[in-house]
Amino acid sequence: MRFDVLTLFPDMFSSLLGESMMKNAIDCGVVRVSLVNIRDFATDKHRTTDDYPFGGGPGMVMMAEPVFRAAESVLSAGRKENVPVILLSPQGRRFDQQTAKDLASCEEIMLICGHYKGIDERIRVDLATDEISIGDFVITGGELAAMIVIDAVTRLQPGVLGDFASAEGDSFYEGLLESASYTKPRDFRGHAVPDVLLGGNHEEIRLWRRRDSLRRTLLRRPDLLERVKISDEDRKMLEDIRADLNLN
Repeated sequence: MRFDVLTLFPDMFSSLLGESMMKNAIDCGVVRVSLVNIRDFATDKHRTTDDYPFGGGPGMVMMAEPVFRAAESVLSAGRKENVPVILLSPQGRRFDQQTAKDLASCEEIMLICGHYKGIDERIRVDLATDEISIGDFVITGGELAAMIVIDAVTRLQPGVLGDFASAEGDSFYEGLLESASYTKPRDFRGHAVPDVLLGGNHEEIRLWRRRDSLRRTLLRRPDLLERVKISDEDRKMLEDIRADLNLN
């Protein structure tokens, strides 16, 4: 899988790409990340990529021409047709695990990182094919958002994680929060690991983890239960959980 990232600050990605899972994915050839410096496609000697907004107002706006030139240099270099061109934007659709799964099936993705006050609207209308937001808050630029998208999509690629079941058990993978996890020691400052996890009965462990996942989701993110498909077994567990918590 290939990511082409259009950015004004390519050095921001060095930590993400040089450590942990991402480094392994790149070293193994499963994922390739190409950082395209938008400044290299400016048309003046000062490598200008932003200017004052027409109509006045505070802040600077990223210019359309350098971004288009950067994107076209990639898309015309033997790339496949219909490559998703995603603008990281607070006006985009909310990024979630299902979006990550959908993008994980793509062979190539282009990510455009906005910066400053905003971008020229013609980038949004005439270049981007999609817009993604990582949440309802303000950050300095699209670089951090792009890193999150790259990480979430990469971990879903076959061969990236040593145990793919680990990814399947993550919070949000199937719409619920993940159950509690424990490791050594068995008892830490008076807080012991639940006995069921030490007994070796795989079915009991499965049921405990499912119940804990449902309980956590009910208490912390009940909105998720409105969107996830749950089984009859889940419904019975939820009824019992609500009864135990006096939530009926």
